[in-house]
Amino acid sequence: MAEFSQKRGKRRSDEGLGSMVDFLLANARLVLGVGGAAVLGIATLAVKRFIDRATSPRDEDDTKADSWKELSLLKATPHLQPRPPPAALSQPVLPLVPSSSAPEGPAETDPEVTPQLSSPAPLCLTLQERLLAFERDRVTIPAAQVALAKQLAGDIALELQAYFRSKFPELPFGAFVPGGPLYDGLQAGAADHVRLLVPLVLEPGLWSLVPGVDTVARDPRCWAVRRTQLEFCPRGSSPWDRFLVGGYLSSRVLLELLRKALAASVNWPAIGSLLGCLIRPSMASEELLLEVQHERLELTVAVLVAVPGVDADDRLLLAWPLEGLAGNLWLQDLYPVEAARLRALDDHDAGTRRRLLLLLCAVCRGCSALGQLGRGHLTQVVLRLGEDNVDWTEEALGERFLQALELLIGSLEQASLPCHFNPSVNLFSSLREEEIDDIGYALYSGLQEPKGLL
Repeated sequence: MAEFSQKRGKRRSDEGLGSMVDFLLANARLVLGVGGAAVLGIATLAVKRFIDRATSPRDEDDTKADSWKELSLLKATPHLQPRPPPAALSQPVLPLVPSSSAPEGPAETDPEVTPQLSSPAPLCLTLQERLLAFERDRVTIPAAQVALAKQLAGDIALELQAYFRSKFPELPFGAFVPGGPLYDGLQAGAADHVRLLVPLVLEPGLWSLVPGVDTVARDPRCWAVRRTQLEFCPRGSSPWDRFLVGGYLSSRVLLELLRKALAASVNWPAIGSLLGCLIRPSMASEELLLEVQHERLELTVAVLVAVPGVDADDRLLLAWPLEGLAGNLWLQDLYPVEAARLRALDDHDAGTRRRLLLLLCAVCRGCSALGQLGRGHLTQVVLRLGEDNVDWTEEALGERFLQALELLIGSLEQASLPCHFNPSVNLFSSLREEEIDDIGYALYSGLQEPKGLL
């Protein structure tokens, strides 16, 4: 009952405050004009947000959710320059005082007064200049660090492949290939992550792909790998048949086997001493991750069990720890397609789409409120903007940066970010409402003051 009374009193105070805001804005529009009313509206909404934060419990995020959405509507209001008062127009314009450093003629000076040297005015950088400085300081990775990370990843791939062949001689694995953003020039800030593909060699003609939407999981992100030709090649004739669940190749069963092997069977201390680093499998993650500590860098190697090229479209499917009914399905990996598309677009017009993606990744990496925005989200934004026939030269990088922030804010307002190559997948579906509000408010604040993100 006390809680109900508190909410009821808060609702009445909010209604009273809302009436006061409407009264102020209505009268301000008559006195100050449209521009002045817009400025007063933003200030009034800010005061309302501070009052609500002070009177509401900490777990209520409605005020912040409403504030960034309401302020985004006021963003489009033109900011008018204030008109000078009539008295200022009648004042005579004073002539400029000649500089003391270059006098035009002799003048009397007071010997007791020592001329003071004024400090240079602070440099006001444009958004373009701030972005280029941020790119130089926070995005670019030293070449020596990139080379060391690639060398460690390649050595670990060779050692791991030798172990798999000795541990599971009956399972045909392909060549272990390190890759990912670091190898494609799409890694920002630090050489701290590498993808290591572990491809399965499936017999041609014995396997086919079924879209995830046609399975009981109804998941458009995934595919099922079905065993076929059982009447001619019965179960047991393929070494991968031991991982079948209900006639489908199970990614979950295969992941469990490899996770146990990486955690308990591999002699990581010996491999680490051979490579001059410390290697240990991550036990906190359901993914197959190797944490590498070198005296000059820290690296995470993601071991990705993959099924490549089963169908004519050459899809790349990953064994991923999925939940629920999709646990035995395979997640389609669109990273190679997305990276190739960005490269093709930039090569066509010598554009800066990949540089924009790197800037956005570094910004989200350095801001805790934007930590939920991963490379996958930001890639969709850049791809959507990149398909437009606009200026993608370096001189327009600042404009494209602000445009990307606006597109992210609009997508957050709708809680929808469709995948560029699979529009039926909403990449914001996993975000909670509170997370969307936090990200939206941080992005809108950055849109008003971009230097706060840089």
